[in-house]
Amino acid sequence: MNGPYTILGGGVCGLAMAAELSSRGAKVTVIDPKGPPGDHACSWWAGGMLAPDCEGVSAEPEIVRQGRKAAGWWASHGAQVQHEGTLVVALHRDQSDLTTFARRAPSAATLSKEQIAEQEPDLADRYSKALFLADEGHLDPRATLIALHATLARRGVRFGGDIKGQVIDCRGLAARDSLTDLRGVKGEMLVVRCPDVSLSRPVRLLHPRFPLYIVPRGDGVFMLGATQIESGERTRATLRSVMELMNAAYALHPAFGEAELLEIGVDARPAFPDNQPRIRRIGDVIYANGLFRHGFLLAPALAQMTADLVLEGKIPEVWYEDHRER
Repeated sequence: MNGPYTILGGGVCGLAMAAELSSRGAKVTVIDPKGPPGDHACSWWAGGMLAPDCEGVSAEPEIVRQGRKAAGWWASHGAQVQHEGTLVVALHRDQSDLTTFARRAPSAATLSKEQIAEQEPDLADRYSKALFLADEGHLDPRATLIALHATLARRGVRFGGDIKGQVIDCRGLAARDSLTDLRGVKGEMLVVRCPDVSLSRPVRLLHPRFPLYIVPRGDGVFMLGATQIESGERTRATLRSVMELMNAAYALHPAFGEAELLEIGVDARPAFPDNQPRIRRIGDVIYANGLFRHGFLLAPALAQMTADLVLEGKIPEVWYEDHRER
């Protein structure tokens, strides 16, 4: 059926859903009372890493399998995806963590100090060993959301208006009014400017107390993240978490001690008990939710499965629940 379809929520899940449906000829309306992409959306604060194998170290295999579709999907919808891989390092005292990580991520290649120098010269003098996952990529979440919103508007997707046709609820944590098992997992991030460090790709620092990922945004700007706190609180960054992120960045490279702090961000990610997403039909409404920390990684797969369901009647291979008979 070509619609109409009404998508509730204009974050990464809602916009990916609108892109998938409209690209197949469906008539789509997106309703978000807070308007176009901005700091009200959880996805505004994302790292934008398309790193399924890294995530697979702690996530279920299906996350990896579905996440491998993400980079191609985003590129096909106009995103500037950078295919530079992911570098994983550990301080000398934590070298055993690299061995554990490599065992859980079989695609990771072990790099020597000389090979690190080829990939990231600014880190070569600090690390004698690293892991490299060549097939991973990253994108700029904010630029991607803004560009996709503009593309959808040009394509004829309506933003705002009345609810018509099949409703697909992509409201994230706001959908707790209907999804009682949805919880919020708070994440905090920093944006800093450090012109004395140059990185070409996301770098993950394995650390027993505060693991760090750092994503280059260009022009000496970096996004730092990693906090994961079981809390639905969406607006308050804690001094402890901010200090841990700063300490981890300093441990990665001392030059970050002189970085300019540009921004502190915080929001709560929507997650189900097993930290895997769901496509859930309740009455006449379809809910697509629970992306947890995998928003940009899994939104494409969730959108494709949902589009298959509503347009072709194809039952999703995973993550689908039909509650109409309960």
